[in-house]
Amino acid sequence: MSADQPAAAPTGPPEGPPVCPRHPDRVSYVRCQRCGRPTCPECQRQAAVGVQCVDCVAEAARATPANRTIFGGTVRAGRPVVTIAIIAVCVVSYVLQQVSSEWTLRWAFWPAAGEVEPWRFLTVAFLHSPAGVIHIVFNMLALWMVGPFLEQALGRARFAALYGLSAVAGSVGVLLLASPLEQSWYTLTVGASGAVFGLFGAVFVVMRRMRRDVRGIAVVIGLNIVIGFVLPDIAWQAHLGGLVVGAALAAAFAYAPRERRTAVTVGAPVLVGLLLVGLAFAKYALV
Repeated sequence: MSADQPAAAPTGPPEGPPVCPRHPDRVSYVRCQRCGRPTCPECQRQAAVGVQCVDCVAEAARATPANRTIFGGTVRAGRPVVTIAIIAVCVVSYVLQQVSSEWTLRWAFWPAAGEVEPWRFLTVAFLHSPAGVIHIVFNMLALWMVGPFLEQALGRARFAALYGLSAVAGSVGVLLLASPLEQSWYTLTVGASGAVFGLFGAVFVVMRRMRRDVRGIAVVIGLNIVIGFVLPDIAWQAHLGGLVVGAALAAAFAYAPRERRTAVTVGAPVLVGLLLVGLAFAKYALV
């Protein structure tokens, strides 16, 4: 009787070539240096050493803390998208003003209209005098000079809040200093000047916080304030309102303690917005 022979180990089907997890129909002999999985050319990302898959690159990006400015804004490469968007809206709006005068009347601000159509407090900042290009050119040039600096320093969200609330503050300034017994109650105002003055005030505060020379921006603010009182048909009230609120918000953002920065980023615009609404309601109530 013959000795028992060991049973042969069962064999399964031969393994196929390695395939990319994201694209199972693609064979890849290149493996990610981080997770070891096959990765096809479309999913490969060149790393400092070897190749990584797109999933590992995304995971590493999420785990890496974002670079921040001294004010907590996210450092972003590329164009100042918020500044460019504001300029684009103003330019498109100006073209529409040339096409139809109804566009100006629909979105401009005057105290009597703001009581029943409150969105005019903000939309006025995207209109300019349709009679010529000097008004919009000056405002857009000023915006382009200071907008990218503030957008990078403060971050996109805070910069957008700063611009919007400064614009509203400009309209509130016009409202508070107007009288229902005078023509000023029914005088139409247009322009981004209130918002731009808010940015001027913010630049002054931010540069002081960075311990940089502020004489240049101080001269710009002073000259524009004087021009507002000297030249006719300029709403200096809007300049004043925007300047005060822009400087106040920038101070809150720039001097907020690191541990309370998030709370200040949310709370300061909310408080300023509520204050502006309260002032407008109080003025209309007195009327």
